[in-house]
Amino acid sequence: MKAGGNIMRAWWLVPALMLMAGAADAAIPTTDCAANMVCASRPQSVVEALQAAGYKAALTKSKSTGNPMIESAASGYNFTIYFYGCEEMKDCNSLQFGINFADDGGNTIELANKWNQSKRFIQMSLADDKTLDVSYDVSTIGGLNQENFADVVDWWSVMLGELSKFFKENPAPTLKK
Repeated sequence: MKAGGNIMRAWWLVPALMLMAGAADAAIPTTDCAANMVCASRPQSVVEALQAAGYKAALTKSKSTGNPMIESAASGYNFTIYFYGCEEMKDCNSLQFGINFADDGGNTIELANKWNQSKRFIQMSLADDKTLDVSYDVSTIGGLNQENFADVVDWWSVMLGELSKFFKENPAPTLKK
């Protein structure tokens, strides 16, 4: 009788567990993107927003991951926008603006740290092969409106201009080809 009583008392657990599972699913961000938003889940929306902001944008695919990527340019530099958080090379949820400089003998951790000390969004790092990498990460879950995305691109462009000044004051690396 005791075992049966425990079963009777636990009947409410099934619906409660189902509600908790549903709430957990609802808490997982989706990569849905409204038609008027810029989202990594819709690479063409990123291309169109870049072009609307006056930048070139060529949509390609990463040779290493197969994920979408965009080639563009600003402030005298060619750069790449990489797509991250992708499921099977689609439904991505974030972007990384990036530029890489080959080792010219001047790429050091000290140089990267000097840049990073005064920069909030754009970060510089030194890779194992002595490549100097400059990047800016942006989440697009839920989408960015056109004005927000234009601001993101403007920040990147302004920081590339700052990068040029920085390299004039410090040893300038050569762009990686």
